[in-house]
Amino acid sequence: VNRLGRPEAADTLRRALVLLADHELNASTFAARVTVSTGASVAAGTLSGLAALNGPLHGAASSSVLALAHDIGADPSGVEAALRDWLGEGRIVPGFGHRLYPFGDPRAAELLRAFDVPAGYRALLDAADAVIGDYPNVDFALAALTAAYDLPPDAPLTIFTLARTVGWLAHMQEQINSASIIRPRARYIGVALQSADADAAQGNP
Repeated sequence: VNRLGRPEAADTLRRALVLLADHELNASTFAARVTVSTGASVAAGTLSGLAALNGPLHGAASSSVLALAHDIGADPSGVEAALRDWLGEGRIVPGFGHRLYPFGDPRAAELLRAFDVPAGYRALLDAADAVIGDYPNVDFALAALTAAYDLPPDAPLTIFTLARTVGWLAHMQEQINSASIIRPRARYIGVALQSADADAAQGNP
């Protein structure tokens, strides 16, 4: 916070770090646990978590929210109309909805209460409610936080990474203590295949 020159953001950032520290077996946490379950080091597990977190559908999702807010905010037709145009191009609306939280992401609700949400993001919240009827998720909250305190564009991913690393360490220690390798099984769900005997009976070598 001191390096960023935003002392007024300290309490909000602390809240974000706590809220994002752990979230069950999400993609990055699972990747970290799988890695150390093989006997690999905690450092290797952390690298696996970082690789997974960097995806646009995970820790880097807030970058898409920042882009959406920028594009729609610059549209003179209004936020709701611009959002409809966005959807009309076949694009999803980042920052809204969460498969685990049909009634709203509690992390987002808590974080958005901690600071004054910029007017453009408030307008986007209202437009999303009217057009898609979805609640904001934590990716939206991190993007709004970044705008509210004029943080660098990479701030959401940095905050997410710092917070989630703590959670990974706890998960990895638990996995190491279990002394077992994670090895899921796969089940074929494609088109049923005839047996070799049936093929042979039908004259199909």
